[in-house]
Amino acid sequence: MAQLNHHDVLAPASLGPVKLRNRTVKAATYENMARDGLVTDQLIDFHVEHARGGVAMTTVAYCAVAPDGRTDHHQILWRPEAVPGLQRLTDSVHEEGAAISAQIGHSGPVNNRKSTKTRPIAPSRHFNKQFLRVVGAASKDDIERVIDAHGAAARMAIDTGFDAVEVHLGHNYLASSFLSPNINRRKDEYGGSLANRARLGLRILDAVREAAQDRLAIVVKLNMDDGVPGGFWLDEAMQVAQWIEQSGNADALEMTAGSSLLNPMYLFKGDSPINDFAAALPEPVRTGVKLVGKHVLREYPYADGYLMQDALQIRSAVSMPMILLGGVTNRQTMDEAMSAGFDFVAMGRALLREPDLINRIAADSATRSLCNHNNKCMVTTFTNTRCVLRPAPVENPSKTTNITERAAASGQVG
Repeated sequence: MAQLNHHDVLAPASLGPVKLRNRTVKAATYENMARDGLVTDQLIDFHVEHARGGVAMTTVAYCAVAPDGRTDHHQILWRPEAVPGLQRLTDSVHEEGAAISAQIGHSGPVNNRKSTKTRPIAPSRHFNKQFLRVVGAASKDDIERVIDAHGAAARMAIDTGFDAVEVHLGHNYLASSFLSPNINRRKDEYGGSLANRARLGLRILDAVREAAQDRLAIVVKLNMDDGVPGGFWLDEAMQVAQWIEQSGNADALEMTAGSSLLNPMYLFKGDSPINDFAAALPEPVRTGVKLVGKHVLREYPYADGYLMQDALQIRSAVSMPMILLGGVTNRQTMDEAMSAGFDFVAMGRALLREPDLINRIAADSATRSLCNHNNKCMVTTFTNTRCVLRPAPVENPSKTTNITERAAASGQVG
């Protein structure tokens, strides 16, 4: 049983080898501001604004470890051409006094091959209902390639000035899909028992730790519940969290939920803006979304700290540092998280609404977030992620128009 902490959320803290100015993290929210896998000035400005707003660390979402690990072709890809832009990005955030983390992972079955021009892979042959395509099973060579690519990504993160990496084991991206009994029907050492289904994720963490040593903080984003019948669930997540702790390959756990592949709204809670999604799409897809959208984009009630009760089950199973995600919008919820034994809090939509929210809470603890959880920010992941209640930026001429890219990206606003 973990001992309860009573940290001051706004006091300095350490995350692995990294010194942070407080215990708040800008969660990974897919920006769609990179272009052709490279950093843009717009992406730098986005993270600088959040760094200037008071968070201790901002998370770049998301940085694919391999070409077939993207969900669309614009996402950052770890390769030599990306190095100068990534270095400018980390330098710019550091100038504001914040740390910066790169969310690294492989999209697996969430990859939209029409955009990435690559072959998606899944644990087993899988019919993707979003893409209306069959995704093939990953070979042993694919598995080894993906593991090695995570290690290479960690080395490049060090070289480009990142302070941390967030290893993505959630949302039914590749490692998460291996964990899911619903998706993983393999008969080899990567399927069947929980130990087998967890093998890929644990081997990825081995590779990341070997590459990073103590030069990067390693955060693991792990699903607690896929939000689908027969999926990965809390009892198994508790065991996997214990295995991660025993491995010594992570400095903190950030628990999440839902499936970009099968139930993207399960993580977010609040409104499901089906009509807004439909309006952004061409016909005949628009009509289809209006007709069946409520079955795909289901609605769940919002409450502050909505993942806390499930995350407390994980908290009871491990003693390593944990980051609370989900409905953290005010000082009261932050203090409750600290009192309940969490070490850090991660904020997504509230900071899209008000990037300076941490500074404002520091100045007045009664400050309440203006985010109303309408989730229309999810629709903006089609172009450039933003809160629709803030003034619109200059429209980016590079728009995506494919529903499958949008559905995959939507799973990233956390």
